[in-house]
Amino acid sequence: MGSEVKTEIFTVAEMGEQAAEKGTSNTHKRRCIYEQHVQPCLAELFGTSLFVFVGCASVIGNVGTGGVLQPAVAHGLALGVLITVFGQISGGHFNPAVSLSVYLCGGMKLLLLVPYIVAQMLGGMIGAGLAKAMCPTNSYDGALGGAFTPSISDLGKTTLAEVVMTLFLTTVVCMGAINRQTRSPLAPFCIGLTVTANIFAGGMVSGACMNPARAFGPAVVASHWEHHWIYWVGPTCGALLTVSFIRLLFGDQKTRVVLQ
Repeated sequence: MGSEVKTEIFTVAEMGEQAAEKGTSNTHKRRCIYEQHVQPCLAELFGTSLFVFVGCASVIGNVGTGGVLQPAVAHGLALGVLITVFGQISGGHFNPAVSLSVYLCGGMKLLLLVPYIVAQMLGGMIGAGLAKAMCPTNSYDGALGGAFTPSISDLGKTTLAEVVMTLFLTTVVCMGAINRQTRSPLAPFCIGLTVTANIFAGGMVSGACMNPARAFGPAVVASHWEHHWIYWVGPTCGALLTVSFIRLLFGDQKTRVVLQ
């Protein structure tokens, strides 16, 4: 009788341990799903919102000066800081063209590509909406809410400017943060500086967007769609050129598709 009781107690205890292990396993699984799929998208949403807010506010606050210094420094600093903060969670893309190039260079899973782009589009609208809520109406209207408009009538040159500037940006991202042979802890700093340099170089031609989410957000909030296609076609083509160069020429042995 005593032996039976002991056996029964042992069995109940064993069942309790198994239940506890199962609960811990389920909790761990949920945490992994959140950290691998949900949290990165939230980081992209939040980071893009802040980036677009700073970008739009800097353009709105620059009305009347006619220069590119304020927008160039604001965009570059904001991007560098946000990549440093969120890079370990999502990679710190905040740009559909960057996400596309990173995916095609083997730096992220296909499963996350579309959710990232959706999060970035939503973030662009939130950031542009915050800028509109904060800035004086006269300044906001004068700057078209930070939306992009080509500064020259030759749309071919404007598109080419976006292609080349995005090529520069995505090359720095993929070589500095993805490619094993060349990646560096200074990548956030380099990416921010690249955006600043590009705005100095091409701000007077196309506005130096390089980022469809940055163009889309203020276009929606300010209802300004003039030549909006340029800010999708140019960055996308620039990203694809970057992928071609890295996959064929500059990538490490794992990344290159030829001469491995």
